[in-house]
Amino acid sequence: MIFPIRLARTLTAVTIAYTLAACGGPKSSPVTLAVVNARIWTGNPQRPWAEAIAVRGDRIAAVGSSAEIQKMVPKDAQLINARGQMLVPGFNDSHVHIISAGRGLSSVKLRDASTPAEFIARIKAYAKTIPKGAWITDGDWDHTLWGGELPVRQWIDSVTPDNPVWVSRLDGHMSLANGLALAAAHVTKATKEVDGGVIERDAKGEPTGLLKDNAQGLVDDSMPDPPEAVADRAFDAALHFLAERGVTSAQNMGTWYDLAIFERAHKAGRMITRMYAVVPLATWEQLRDTVAARGHGDEWVRIGGLKGFVDGSLGSHTAAMLQPVTDAPKDSGLLVTSPESLYARTSGADKAGLNVMVHAIGDRAIRIQLDNYERVEREDGPKDRRFRIEHAQHIAPSDMPRFAKLGVIASMQPYHEMDDGRWAEPIIGHERSKTTYAFKSILESGARLAFGSDWSVAPPTPIEGIYGAVTRETLDGKHPGGWIPEQKITVEDALRAYTSGAAYASFEEKIKGTLESDKLADFVLIDKDLTAIPPEEIRNAHIMMTVVGGRVVYERAASVASK
Repeated sequence: MIFPIRLARTLTAVTIAYTLAACGGPKSSPVTLAVVNARIWTGNPQRPWAEAIAVRGDRIAAVGSSAEIQKMVPKDAQLINARGQMLVPGFNDSHVHIISAGRGLSSVKLRDASTPAEFIARIKAYAKTIPKGAWITDGDWDHTLWGGELPVRQWIDSVTPDNPVWVSRLDGHMSLANGLALAAAHVTKATKEVDGGVIERDAKGEPTGLLKDNAQGLVDDSMPDPPEAVADRAFDAALHFLAERGVTSAQNMGTWYDLAIFERAHKAGRMITRMYAVVPLATWEQLRDTVAARGHGDEWVRIGGLKGFVDGSLGSHTAAMLQPVTDAPKDSGLLVTSPESLYARTSGADKAGLNVMVHAIGDRAIRIQLDNYERVEREDGPKDRRFRIEHAQHIAPSDMPRFAKLGVIASMQPYHEMDDGRWAEPIIGHERSKTTYAFKSILESGARLAFGSDWSVAPPTPIEGIYGAVTRETLDGKHPGGWIPEQKITVEDALRAYTSGAAYASFEEKIKGTLESDKLADFVLIDKDLTAIPPEEIRNAHIMMTVVGGRVVYERAASVASK
């Protein structure tokens, strides 16, 4: 019997599927779920296309023709008629900040505030909905929408007399504090500058409320952690948000605090998205000891990754550039961490067999970390390191071949191209823009590409990311032929970056990233064949169903029809 999936059902087949998912499902067990009449892009170069897939417990039993798969399916199993819709491996977002993103789902929304008055009004309105003393955080404001004037605490002090405010710019490298938040952090005129950060001050030397990069730690460290129940709810909300967008795995650039939240959810059986929990590079010794004591985790929560920072962001003028930016001739950004400190941590982590990934946006920052990676490889000898550059946004042309030569993965976020393409060129000029978000150049160099979102900085929407990588369109619609169109890539290139490329980046390509027998049954059903429709229509495709470990964790209404 072929029927539509419903998340709440009591069928025997679903009970079997849940049981086998927990134990791995032996090969002698019956098929528990199958999808037929689909347009399946497997990601497997040996067999890139198929019609049907069978699942046994939490693993893929077989991929093949509809006729072949239907012969394997017992009467009491789920049999889904995809009716020609596209099925692909589950999307793996290689760069998220999931706890702050989950928290932001219920916080003040400032991303599309288009005037200072609207920015202020939204904070005022939100403050009326929360208790006195509660912090107002996140927000993701974008000052370029109102002409570039940076906000100051005086804008919001009068409308938030009872609540500390600490709202971030959408890139996360600059935040605004009101007077209460500055007081809680003891930030005053006398506060000394922070290495790798900036405390913006007025003509009298008083803090304006804006803090950039490392200076943000002054306020971050003063904020109380939310109760466990609140943090867990935020995480659960984030997982469901990802599932609706087809994300079955995510690589979290976070903290040990985040890892504790993931482990609580895993223990409680609430996980519906697989997490690669990356912790700060500065804590590499703690991670070394943790891995030695308990291993890398399992298929739901994996550890072993470390993230560091070289610089800030272009939007905050803190990206480290080889030459000053065009709109501020004396400004070439800043270094969040010294090159020697980055080298020492990278070297120590590499010797411990850990996975190092470093945020580098400006061309100078990218070169610094490539130099560090090359030095470590030269000193420690060859091995399977999978070093990563997170963002890799503005690459000097002479450094492009080094990614492939050193085996460095470019972990990039195509939505950023859509966003930054609106305003980046006036900052760095046209020549440097040619190798900005250089997806095609990276692939042509022979390097590996992994795609993600940087959520909450950008939305975790792989469909939009694929659209951006294929069209090079910008959010303002002012580049109909694409911004730097020579960096466009194909739909299949983009799909690989979101699936097998991301899986490789976390050392998980043997269990996920392609649809093959014995790999995890993580896949997504899409209403349109992304490879067959005009590129401009890709953004209008919908995720119809998300399956993780053989379980349906999201279903769009009327995704499949009963028969």
